[in-house]
Amino acid sequence: MSLEQDFPLVEVSGTPFERGLQHGRAVPERVKGSVALYRDQLAKRGVDGATIVVLARKVIPKIVAFDPAYFEEMQGMAEGAGVSIEDIVLVNCRTEMMFGHSALKEARDVLDDGCTGFVVLPGASANGRLMHAHNWDWREACTDTGIVLKVLKHGDGPDMLMFTEAGTLGRHGFNSAGLSLSGNFLTSDRDYKEAGDVPLGLLRRKILECANITAALRILFTTRRYCSNNVMLAHAAGEAIDLECAPDEAFWITPEDDLLVHANHWISTPARCKLVDLGLANTPDSIYRQRRVTALLQQSRAKGKIDWDTVKATLADEFGKPEAILTSPAPAAFNSVYCTVATTLMDPAERTMWVARKPYAGRNFVEYRL
Repeated sequence: MSLEQDFPLVEVSGTPFERGLQHGRAVPERVKGSVALYRDQLAKRGVDGATIVVLARKVIPKIVAFDPAYFEEMQGMAEGAGVSIEDIVLVNCRTEMMFGHSALKEARDVLDDGCTGFVVLPGASANGRLMHAHNWDWREACTDTGIVLKVLKHGDGPDMLMFTEAGTLGRHGFNSAGLSLSGNFLTSDRDYKEAGDVPLGLLRRKILECANITAALRILFTTRRYCSNNVMLAHAAGEAIDLECAPDEAFWITPEDDLLVHANHWISTPARCKLVDLGLANTPDSIYRQRRVTALLQQSRAKGKIDWDTVKATLADEFGKPEAILTSPAPAAFNSVYCTVATTLMDPAERTMWVARKPYAGRNFVEYRL
């Protein structure tokens, strides 16, 4: 039984359907909590249950076309947790369904997703290993629906360790090949234009199934997305690349002084010239979060190498509270509560992850290993 401060560890293996079945059976109440959260979010946007089913069924062909094994795994989750397949599709494609439905133009005007992430390359790291860290800012309810998912492929691709929401294929994490990934919300005037593109959650899982960073980059450069997103990729051998992804184009950013930082606004010069950033009206704090993380890490670097205590302190910075690098619970759109749900630290070389649940209440990091 997981302690109150833990996210439960769910270990799965076997065929895609078997993995999903194990997932659903291990945490059925958390899966149902995920479903309830996003059904409620859509209901507050004026989308009733019957319409949710219709929208989910429209997404299913896109999932099958991208990777039929993903749909099989979702079917297993649905059976294991005792929910409908449409509910599992909703949870896995929640960004596209919450903001992409044609009737939800008003909802897109109040986007309030977040996250702050960074990578410290081995040259700046006290232990000589790459450090990948991330604050996930979203709905407070996810503190009770999050899990750490361990996927064992038994030679059929890399094993994976991911922090994610119960009932989903993945969010951020690393694999046994040394590849790590985190994602941050971005939005632009190109979003939600083409209904036939790949949902973000599926794309992240596909990247973490890659055996090397080249294959992961190829996926990002060749796959159209339904909406914008930022993806931070790193490899334990000592490389990191940030991809600011519009639906039809990806803009790359590389580390400076062995540091790579990203919050929730477009920062590459080509992207800022070509796109309209629609997110800053609702998350202007992204500007100072970006600057403060960079400055705090640079200050530590000037005094010596960066260690995990520095990383933790940086992600705990509360300037601008409640809207800070570490976000305290605060009212959000559609009668929701917004906060930093979890802080995740990843050492892909050591195949180790530490996750703090409700870091605003106390930074109790729990270790998970692959």
